[in-house]
Amino acid sequence: MKRFGNLYSQICDIKNIELAHFNARKGKQHYMQVREVDKNPATHFLPIKEMLEKKTFRNSEYKVSKRIEGGKEREISKLPYFPDRIIHHCILQVIGPIWLRSLIHDTYACVKGRGIHAGVRRIKEALRDWESTTYCFKADVRKFYPFVDHNILKETIRRKIKDKDLLWLLDEIIDSTIGIPIGNYLSQHFGNLYLSGLDHFIKETLQCKYYFRYCDDLVILHANKDFLHDAKKRIEEYLNVELKLFLKTDWQVFPVDSRGIDFLGYRFFHDYTLLRKSIAKRIKEKMATIENWRHLSPVSVVSGIMSYHGWMKHGNCFNLSKSIMDENVIDIVRAVCRKGGMRNPLLKLHGIPV
Repeated sequence: MKRFGNLYSQICDIKNIELAHFNARKGKQHYMQVREVDKNPATHFLPIKEMLEKKTFRNSEYKVSKRIEGGKEREISKLPYFPDRIIHHCILQVIGPIWLRSLIHDTYACVKGRGIHAGVRRIKEALRDWESTTYCFKADVRKFYPFVDHNILKETIRRKIKDKDLLWLLDEIIDSTIGIPIGNYLSQHFGNLYLSGLDHFIKETLQCKYYFRYCDDLVILHANKDFLHDAKKRIEEYLNVELKLFLKTDWQVFPVDSRGIDFLGYRFFHDYTLLRKSIAKRIKEKMATIENWRHLSPVSVVSGIMSYHGWMKHGNCFNLSKSIMDENVIDIVRAVCRKGGMRNPLLKLHGIPV
């Protein structure tokens, strides 16, 4: 296995730091910390370069908050934009491509070009092979992020990286808290790397042709449910022994067409795909408040509606789409489109003149 060195100087390079700020600030230009860096970049970039070169960087304190996502309470950890988030981008810009090569094709969290909808397409392709995808094994790892073992993570990183200076920096970030914190820019990348051994075990040792992972959610499709029950036992053993992790107790093996595969925000069947009920409900509730959108700009209204359409177009959701486009919604969307001199593809989809 090839190990990479001489990477730290690339991370400390001023051009890499400038690019890191450019990438880190996307969608966050309204943040006060981002605006401060934008006012005088040199006074921020040079200190970052110096603290990296002299190894004086210390991970900042996390600002921890709680958020309800999917009915679950999650603890979200946030670091200051300067210098931490910029430095995280500095790191990933250099070693991201190296880590990417170690991942299997069918992992979709935080991988450029492999988002949710890429995963949706791959699962639909797999389900065309009806005979080989009769049954589904679905599970997720219990308390994955808080239970990541630092020593195992560091050892995994060292299989690819031998640059001692870079390893010092990564260790400083890893050891800044227990496990790997949700909300940290590098966390999902650390998570992908941590589970990459499991991915290869499932694909290469267990010979599972149709295996998909998003974060800590696992899906395997197969023709034989006994095979999947045996795979579950071997996956659990691998997790326990190699990664010091456990599956949640609500794992399932079931026929695909009896309940559908609830994954990536959709429910997949062999001959059709639906939005997850909670997402469909959220879209309906949001569209029901469209009266409150009149104060927004035309671009905001259209982009908001089109984001929902983006979810619906990847499933068999014509009836859902049609049901939310009642006369009230149509009038408001038509008005804001005319106001902004815009055409809305969602109206066009239903043959409604703008």
